[in-house]
Amino acid sequence: TFLTGNPWIGVIAAIAAGMVMALLFGFLTLTLLSNQVATGLALTLLGLGLSGLIGEKLVGQAGIKLPLVAGIDPLMPFSLVLTAAVSWFLFRTRAGLVVRAVGNSHASAHALGYPVVRVRYLCVLFGGACAGLAGGYLSLVYTPQWVENMTAGRGWIALALVVFASWIPLRV
Repeated sequence: TFLTGNPWIGVIAAIAAGMVMALLFGFLTLTLLSNQVATGLALTLLGLGLSGLIGEKLVGQAGIKLPLVAGIDPLMPFSLVLTAAVSWFLFRTRAGLVVRAVGNSHASAHALGYPVVRVRYLCVLFGGACAGLAGGYLSLVYTPQWVENMTAGRGWIALALVVFASWIPLRV
């Protein structure tokens, strides 16, 4: 956003960056079979360090805020619609059933002929896109500038909320 002056390009870049980190996570955990918790923690530290390095020259620079639509930032209603869409997808479609089957019992899903690793990669990429969107929200709406460690553990809080909601979108 700072380089182009267009906050929507910043949102797309944030989503792409989230997907790149998710692809790295997927490669390490799904292909190389590393421990998911340890890999997630290591990539969190990598992300903090990398963002600090890349964003160092942006500290103190005035940011560009995402324009409001009818007095509301457009990412907030989009996030609610996205949550409803994910819930509908997971619980009302055949593909959602496959995703849940792969998550609950990958051996059974594999025995039924579902491409378990491909489904997991797609889900990890989608999660990375959502995490990138959340990061874009932080830097374009919540605090319209770049600040080191601006997430301040919010991702871990979001993860805890998902676990406490038993992975049911409506509860979140």
